Amino acid sequence: MHDSVTIEQHGIPSAYICTDAFEPTVKAMAEVQGLPDYPYAAVRHPIGRATDAELRAKAAAVVDRVCELLTAGS
Repeated sequence: MHDSVTIEQHGIPSAYICTDAFEPTVKAMAEVQGLPDYPYAAVRHPIGRATDAELRAKAAAVVDRVCELLTAGS
């Protein structure tokens, strides 16, 4: 998340993606950085043991959100 914020501060659009298990941590990190409403995309946890097909399905589920994050400032 820190990297996404830093990249955006340099004028480069970014999209932070995490698994839903880490959403509380992401929200806490955003709050600490003074960005309590920082937008991100979340996929269903877990991903470590997911098959290629499962990972593709998880990616497909958030692709619209990621595109929205990357183009919101355009």
